[in-house]
Amino acid sequence: MNLHWHRRDLRVEDNRALASGDPVVPVFVFDREVLAHAAPPRVSFMLSALESLRESYRERGGDLLVVHGDPREEIPRIAELLDVEQVVWNRDYSGLAKRRDDEVRNALEEDGIVHQSFHDSLLHTPGSITTNQGDYYSVFTYFWKKWRDRGKDDSFDSPAEVVDVADLEGSEVENDDLPTLADLGFEEPEAEVPSGSTETARELLSAFCENEVYSYDEERDYPARECTSRLSPHLKFGTIGIREVWETTEQAKNDAESAEDADSVDGFQRQLAWRDFYAHVLDNRPDVVVENYKDYQYEIAWRDDPEGVQAWKDGKTGYPIVDAGMRQLREEAWVHNRVRMVVAAFLTKDLLVDWREGYDWYRQKLVDHDTANDNGGWQWAASTGTDAQPYFRIFNPMTQGERFDSDAEYIKRFVPELEDVPPKKIHRWNELDGDERENLAPDYPDPIVDHSERREDAITMFENAKG
Repeated sequence: MNLHWHRRDLRVEDNRALASGDPVVPVFVFDREVLAHAAPPRVSFMLSALESLRESYRERGGDLLVVHGDPREEIPRIAELLDVEQVVWNRDYSGLAKRRDDEVRNALEEDGIVHQSFHDSLLHTPGSITTNQGDYYSVFTYFWKKWRDRGKDDSFDSPAEVVDVADLEGSEVENDDLPTLADLGFEEPEAEVPSGSTETARELLSAFCENEVYSYDEERDYPARECTSRLSPHLKFGTIGIREVWETTEQAKNDAESAEDADSVDGFQRQLAWRDFYAHVLDNRPDVVVENYKDYQYEIAWRDDPEGVQAWKDGKTGYPIVDAGMRQLREEAWVHNRVRMVVAAFLTKDLLVDWREGYDWYRQKLVDHDTANDNGGWQWAASTGTDAQPYFRIFNPMTQGERFDSDAEYIKRFVPELEDVPPKKIHRWNELDGDERENLAPDYPDPIVDHSERREDAITMFENAKG
């Protein structure tokens, strides 16, 4: 009998560490250290996922063991009480997770308990795709070429037998109820958080691969068209296996009715490669969570602008596409990817504020916050990361809104103050005089900065840092 320690793999199917065929006691530990870095949207989604996971195990005649405490103490304690053959888990690649796992591993070894960890959350293990010199890639294009051509593992079967500790004679292990948000010290999230069940994830994947995936390459940058999978929180918490996602997209490619449709599926698979890429970067450079990946000769002279940052957080910058994205974040705990880039560029290149402030705000508000992906995206926008946007190429938020939301459908959905304003006026909001803006939308703010001026300031700031 194995003890399987769940973390970011809150599912039964396509779970590598569960696929040994041995009877298994699954356990989830509410880790105080991890919860200290969490936020209401993610904890809410996680609790939903755990409820679904427990039900899946109960349908199989077992149960999910739920405990609270330090896994460095709880995992060895439970393993010893149950006299398991081994403890198994799937690896996580963040710095915090790797330190915790090393300490759990050491504690198990001190007690003479066999353990094994598995690669599960990515399609390719960090360190398996490298340059000819054996270094981790810092340029995605080269990584993608090798990633694309590598074979992918098949999905895994569910465990043969799941054990409920209540059925074990003489067991001294107590199984807790799932806590509420309040029990864990969190308030209800501001946003409406989606269901965290595997069933929901599979429904999203199936619907996407039957329809939107064939227009993904053409329409994914247009936020009003909803041509995205919405799978990101499920991949974050592992409520669906990445191999299952890959196999489903491969089947969609096989079912494509044209070369263009197949190419569009490739476009989505490229996003899966980006996910792997940033996880590999984090595995190699755990310091990127707090430090620039790219070295500048001098420190970047980020501005201290609390009023500007607050306007950005509130979606009241006077730049419509930026404000729509920031309000979507509050309402949905999710933001369309193109808009994520726009709002990140605005914070770092228009407000000239350190990317870490934006990263931290997104960490608090996103349901799909993933350390590797979010850090990679923020540092890309800030021109401090791997394969980053060159500092002299700066998004114009008005042009971005006009190009990717020409009818202002997305903008008006989240910025109702502009509901009656013609799209052409919305996309020229910064060029209108104050009286016209007041007449068109008296409750919507004027632009808080001049983009043209700040663009020049940003270039100067980076050139000074470059030396």
